[in-house]
Amino acid sequence: MLAQLSSFLLASILLTLAPGPDIIYVLSQSIAGGFKRGLIIAAGLVSGIIFHTSLLAFGVSALLIEFPQVFFTLKLVGAVYLIYLAYQVYKSPSAEIQITKGSKSLNNYFRKGLIMNLINPKVSLFFLAFFPGFLWNETENTIYQFYLLGGVFMLQAFVIFSFVAFFSDRLAQYLKHQKHFGDSMKYFQIVIFLLIAVLILV
Repeated sequence: MLAQLSSFLLASILLTLAPGPDIIYVLSQSIAGGFKRGLIIAAGLVSGIIFHTSLLAFGVSALLIEFPQVFFTLKLVGAVYLIYLAYQVYKSPSAEIQITKGSKSLNNYFRKGLIMNLINPKVSLFFLAFFPGFLWNETENTIYQFYLLGGVFMLQAFVIFSFVAFFSDRLAQYLKHQKHFGDSMKYFQIVIFLLIAVLILV
């Protein structure tokens, strides 16, 4: 069991570090809004892992393979949501570094992180391909094993996202003194949202 979990942890860290929608989102929002915003978004993102782990544990994820039309529809909904977020940023004034405070603001960014994870059906398919190879006992309750693996994945992802948020915030402290930083951040966020939409669709 420990050997399987150790291998799973190492593989999970490498996969989380690979450029993907979640880590790109944490990076961009931490640069635009600071460490606290990035941390709250990271918490929302990893909370979505509970949902995808549940789909896997109870066999729902496998249905995405059986019904590709449903899978495509979910991807399309996710892409449309991201385009909507890009449009919201476009309509807003130039982005500035802002301190995230107040329960309303915290809930808003947590919710955005959670939705960002939930609208990506590729996560469920990824878990379906990745997790079963690390089950350590064919006779033991597989639901328990899947949830334990999901918990390990959540923990390491949150730690990595936290580091990304911290170092992105440090970078932003330097960049915010540059001329036209606000305008640059505005269009940077728009590009990131559209890029993540493409990553979900492709």
